[in-house]
Amino acid sequence: MIAWIDEASAGGARQSKACEIVGITSRTLQRWREGGTVKDDGRKAASAQRTPVNKLSEQTRQEILDTANAPQFAHLPPSQIVPVLADQGRYIASESSFYRVLREADQLAHRGRTKPPTRQRPKPLQASGPNQLWSWDITYLPTTVKGVFFYLYLIIDIYSRKIVGWEVYESESMDHASELFSRTYLREGIAGDDLVLHSDNGSPMKGATMLATLQRLGVMPSFSRPSVSDDNPYSEALFKTLKYHTGFPDKPFEGLDSTRQWVHGFEQWYNEAHRHSALKFVTPGQRHRREDRAVLERREALYEEAKARHPERWSGSTRDWTPDEIVSLNPAKSEKKEVNIIQKAA
Repeated sequence: MIAWIDEASAGGARQSKACEIVGITSRTLQRWREGGTVKDDGRKAASAQRTPVNKLSEQTRQEILDTANAPQFAHLPPSQIVPVLADQGRYIASESSFYRVLREADQLAHRGRTKPPTRQRPKPLQASGPNQLWSWDITYLPTTVKGVFFYLYLIIDIYSRKIVGWEVYESESMDHASELFSRTYLREGIAGDDLVLHSDNGSPMKGATMLATLQRLGVMPSFSRPSVSDDNPYSEALFKTLKYHTGFPDKPFEGLDSTRQWVHGFEQWYNEAHRHSALKFVTPGQRHRREDRAVLERREALYEEAKARHPERWSGSTRDWTPDEIVSLNPAKSEKKEVNIIQKAA
């Protein structure tokens, strides 16, 4: 290789370019020629396998498996096994090494007679119009007394994202929840229609009074898995919008009346002024009253007219103002994948 580079350089080629062609640097060529003699290539092959100095031997790995499967330890996790071995004056490997070896041997399962509870995902739900699928939850609002909160009960229509019912109370109670829901149900005038109410697993949601109210009104309850906020995303997103709203008070709420007054103002803004990004930027109130189609059709006509006047500004079709016909809650994985593919294609 050095002879080839010398021959190319003698013929007028630049040394750096010649080195680049054969895959080395000028510095490597200089290092090969140190001392006036050509030195052997000391570089390691790219495919050389290096064994970490701290790699466990096969004997140690087998000792870990034998110990973990011994009758004394078969029901214990590595977090329990390692301290017991230490009390016995034995050290085989670290706790993480125990976990790693057991995982590689496909033995990292629940080690005991009890089995961890399996939580089924909530049944996928869909809404094609308002007052078919509601979601509700409770959030804390800080007060001037440290450790004391007001509780905002909020019901949202998942199809339209409209706040259909709310109230602020001084405590969490299934009686409060039942009262609010009954009032909202009657005000929306949906008696006799199929309605599903989704919530988390809090005591106000699953209390006997609340469940009896739902049964009396013919409403089907739906619940999230315990401690899984993603199962109730619409209510969680609404609470974030509320608490990050520019008008949210910097200081704690002073009284129940002033708190209710502020929430009332937020409801009016959210339902009638806030153009929701998931609704093609119409308000939840327009969507709930089915006014969104006319609004979106006017926008589409406006864009088509603008494209006709200045076609050079568009390389393809105009903006898509088509409303979503179906809104899903906790869709199956296959449905989520399909939605992601559609979004990427769009």
